[in-house]
Amino acid sequence: MNEPAGRGSRRLLTMRKRVFAPIILLLFLTVPARTDAQSAAPASDPAVAPEPAKLLDRVITNQKKDEAASEVYERIERLETRKNSNDPAPLSVKIARVIPSGTGMDKIPVNADGQPPDAAAYRERLESLEHALTLIVTNNRSQRDAMDKYAKRKKERNELIEATRNAFVFTLVARERRGDHLLAKYEMTPNPTFKPTSRFTAIFPKVHGYLWVDEDAAELARIEGDVTGDISIGLFLGKIYKGSHFMQERYEVLPGLWQASFTQYDFDGRKLFSGFSLHERTFCSNYRYICPPKQALEVIRKELGRAELNKTDSTNADP
Repeated sequence: MNEPAGRGSRRLLTMRKRVFAPIILLLFLTVPARTDAQSAAPASDPAVAPEPAKLLDRVITNQKKDEAASEVYERIERLETRKNSNDPAPLSVKIARVIPSGTGMDKIPVNADGQPPDAAAYRERLESLEHALTLIVTNNRSQRDAMDKYAKRKKERNELIEATRNAFVFTLVARERRGDHLLAKYEMTPNPTFKPTSRFTAIFPKVHGYLWVDEDAAELARIEGDVTGDISIGLFLGKIYKGSHFMQERYEVLPGLWQASFTQYDFDGRKLFSGFSLHERTFCSNYRYICPPKQALEVIRKELGRAELNKTDSTNADP
């Protein structure tokens, strides 16, 4: 029996981060979603269509570039959690300012307008981020392990992106208009000759889906797929069940910068002897360049300085 969504939500969230995050990272190669009207058209003459292999090479190169860019841009993230995928209203909504920390992303809660719900708590989180960035900039020994682990995750991520070159067969099936752009839609089916080289790439044969590519920019605009067979994870202590679904859409959020604007996944499975259902939608917006750690540290310090000044002005204004 599936665990009720309201009970043990903290445990499910921890489970998702520790156990399923690598799987989600793998499945969401990267993507954004908006409900623009789309008009489908048959694929043009294959003789004049871009050769998938060459186009894919460009897409993979840009995908890695976009991954690197995400480390120097902050954003606002709205996470909606539902009990069931078709529920019209979310069970919970969490909004956060997501800031690169040098070894990952620091998520600081904000209101819908981007302002902190608790000024003191917000400042405390910024001070914590300032401290972490300081340790990285000064090459403090306490952060070296975290930086090594982060570098390893980035390497694994790039290897996963690279593996898609051979893990799937891409077939052009249509062209669809999204706003002013014409996207090439490809079906991606597991390549029967692909030999997985890791526990992560072993998942590829159990995924089928479609991806949409902006051919002019050679950027991934959307990806959507289904799990076609149960996936064992965590040394076989858990499973993601067949029929689980994921999708993501990407846009050019700033000139030359393609990032995810919407991600959705609906996963069912079990962890040990407990069933679970995870249904989340994430909206990303307000991308802003914040620089690598050394410069980002100065940005955060200036923000803390302004906050302190405003606090002082407010105190002086009190009768």
